[in-house]
Amino acid sequence: MENTYPDGDNYICADCGHEWPIASGNGEGGEALVVRDVNGNVLNSGDTVTVIKDLKVKGSSIPLKQGTVIRNIRLVDGDEEHIEGSSDKIKGLVLKVCFLKKA
Repeated sequence: MENTYPDGDNYICADCGHEWPIASGNGEGGEALVVRDVNGNVLNSGDTVTVIKDLKVKGSSIPLKQGTVIRNIRLVDGDEEHIEGSSDKIKGLVLKVCFLKKA
């Protein structure tokens, strides 16, 4: 995002408050990307998640209501903050994991 800034050994996002190490993402560490939901549970491709609050969806007049189930999620390569999935009514969603919990 455009509102990130370095602070010591970390980058910080002013929009969501997320912090991550500056050294990550250079491909040398060989560490696997770990995506976690709002409760800290590890998410994997194919998991089912639940929306924890009502969300407005860009490009759609239908909001995503609290409790909506997103089945068969896909992890975004190189991004631990977003997943891809579809609900029953809205296809092709990209969601932030801070609004999701593992079902």
